[in-house]
Amino acid sequence: MSKDAFKNTELIQASLKKRYARERRFQLFGKLAVLLGFVFLFILLFDIVSKGTPAFTQKQLQIAVDFDPDKLGVDASASAEQLRQANFNAVIKSSLRDMFPEVTSRGDKKRLYRLVSIGAEYALRDRVIEDPSLIGQRKDFWLLAHSEAAGYLKGQISRELPEVERKVKDIQMDWLDQLRDKGLTKSSFNTLFFLEGDSREPELAGIRAALQGSFFTLVVTFLLAFPIGVFAAVYLEEFAPRNRITDLIEININNLAAVPSIVFGLLGLAVFINFFELPRSAPLVGGIVLSLMTLPTIIITSRASIQAVSPSIREAALGVGASKIQTVFHHVLPVAMPGILTGSIIGMAQALGESAPLLMIGMVAFIMEVPGGVTDPSTVLPVQIFLWADSPERGFTEKTSAAIMVLMGFLIVMNALAIYLRRRFEVK
Repeated sequence: MSKDAFKNTELIQASLKKRYARERRFQLFGKLAVLLGFVFLFILLFDIVSKGTPAFTQKQLQIAVDFDPDKLGVDASASAEQLRQANFNAVIKSSLRDMFPEVTSRGDKKRLYRLVSIGAEYALRDRVIEDPSLIGQRKDFWLLAHSEAAGYLKGQISRELPEVERKVKDIQMDWLDQLRDKGLTKSSFNTLFFLEGDSREPELAGIRAALQGSFFTLVVTFLLAFPIGVFAAVYLEEFAPRNRITDLIEININNLAAVPSIVFGLLGLAVFINFFELPRSAPLVGGIVLSLMTLPTIIITSRASIQAVSPSIREAALGVGASKIQTVFHHVLPVAMPGILTGSIIGMAQALGESAPLLMIGMVAFIMEVPGGVTDPSTVLPVQIFLWADSPERGFTEKTSAAIMVLMGFLIVMNALAIYLRRRFEVK
């Protein structure tokens, strides 16, 4: 081998070593990037789940309730309306004092009463309305604990924290320890979280109103965005002439997909509420706004799915005498439907997680009642999360994380549905 050939071989080998080293470094950086992404995702999910899991359980205290007619202000012969006006709060306070007779000062009595949730009196009221014979009796009931007391029983509040820095005082912890030692505390699944609307009290707050509002909003969004988006995509891809007007429409559709969502909220506030005077804070307006925001995504994905259909399908249909409309609706659309459904569901999932446009149209209101229709005042799950995250009470912290878990669950279900429908239609 000549001297020049040997040098060339060495140069080539050195170059190959550098190239292989760069490739290995690139692969290493790629693996590190993926690993870093999984680490941050794990940290996020762990933080949400660890904070939100306690919200799915509630703490209850067993109280021996004495339904004294004198304290209630009614007797067993009272009507249902009179029973609703009875003083059940006085009965609960009296029963707590009987359980802790050593409590005499006014301040300690207030702290004692705070062990039980304000919702306990309404639970007793409903029981007495169902069975008026309880009046005059003394019976044990499991009553919902206040969120602060429940926080201590769940281990979220430590005695090691200075008393001035926590709402649960030492004496309240002593009372709760006494009840726990006697077996008068228990944990149960928090059905109120799924069956009740929002509340000022963390232990009574639920997501049912927000879930129902989200359902109505998404129904309106789907009924408007899906047919309009699909038909617009079919027209632009199959029937529209190629000229400056259609080019301008396509450019605007692509630009609308990148418009910040809050702009659509401003549009809804200015047009649908102020001009058309549609009801504020209603799923109808929220659905219209989200449909406008979702339309570009559906149109773009639907056009991409139609473009992906093989030209041979169109040519075969036209060759056997099918009209243009028959070719599109009988042959092209069924083949493109998996991609269209996938894009539509992804767009709906994006709409489900939006809060900024809905804040602009007033869906940030405090809603306790469950909406019964698309025109009733309502809120949605992302806005409910925003409201709870802004609350100073510790009890709402776990509610916020639990609501995020529910929202993430719905998003996972919707994406799984998109994958299922895509595969099912592809098989067909």
